[in-house]
Amino acid sequence: MAESSQRLAALDALRGIAALGVVLFHYLPYYDQLYGHTFTPPAILDFGRYGVHLFFILSGFVIFMTLERTRSAGWFGLARAFRLMPALWAGIAITFLMVHALGPEDRAVSFGSALLNVTLLHEYLEFPHVDGAYWSLVIEATFYCWITLLFYGLKAWSRIRIALWIWVAISYAAVIWWKAIPDALDFLIKDLLFVKYAPLFVSGMLIYRWHQHGRPTALDGLLLALAIGHAIVAYKAPFNVFVLGCYGVFVLAVAGYLNLLANRTMLWLGSLSYALYLVHQNIGYGVIAWSYDAGVPGWIGVCLALSLALAIASAIHYTIEKPALGWFRKIRNKPAKHLEIPLRPMS
Repeated sequence: MAESSQRLAALDALRGIAALGVVLFHYLPYYDQLYGHTFTPPAILDFGRYGVHLFFILSGFVIFMTLERTRSAGWFGLARAFRLMPALWAGIAITFLMVHALGPEDRAVSFGSALLNVTLLHEYLEFPHVDGAYWSLVIEATFYCWITLLFYGLKAWSRIRIALWIWVAISYAAVIWWKAIPDALDFLIKDLLFVKYAPLFVSGMLIYRWHQHGRPTALDGLLLALAIGHAIVAYKAPFNVFVLGCYGVFVLAVAGYLNLLANRTMLWLGSLSYALYLVHQNIGYGVIAWSYDAGVPGWIGVCLALSLALAIASAIHYTIEKPALGWFRKIRNKPAKHLEIPLRPMS
């Protein structure tokens, strides 16, 4: 495997590690907080909730790489739809059915809410998530809309950079004066601009440009520093330090110092990370609760929940996610043979 391919493979492995961290957080400390375990989970697993923040950094990196290789906003939208939606729809259907069958009852949603989850607009319409982890998918989808408008609308990096500076500045002001945000701006700032997380995406984009185009300019370097520093004021200690550590690990992976992560096991986990994220939480809670009801020790219930989540994720990945992506690549490559459209990196 070429060195550059190994670096990107290491990022896939990091995605798998982040997903596993989120799963263990949900199954152990968070389940204990919601329903109660018969044992005390390791406190260090509380940091697992911030695996999502690593996802957001990764997303900024990968999405900007995808944008530079995609000839139009329409093709970018299709690429994201084929990447996210087939697995999401399968995850929604399976989770909806299993939660209604296994519980927990407080996690079950109506059929109408499940249908709205299919659009990823449900949170904006104040409908519940089929799975609690879907809150981050709403943010991801909103990010795709914003970055599509910026990339294909503003075109030049110099103009996009100005918009990102404004976004990061608003994010700083919002998290510092969170309670003072006027009601009229609450939805725009907290939801549409997702100011607690936007700098994570911005930093991922800037790290990609550094990786792809060489040493950043002074303006890009300062913006990257500000985007990373946002974690210090946005999250409470010691979790803000953990997010800074995630940045450090991410940069090491991009620089090629974590290529050892690109082994078969870690890459397999990375390939399942999206599907695992989609189906793990509420289904897992049902399995753990069922295990307790059956008199099974809690730690065995957690292992059963993890095993089932991995099995369902594998089924979704190999029978739905991969075939959908393969089919999209075929239709994407057909017009590319007949259109001479240069895919030059943005300068």
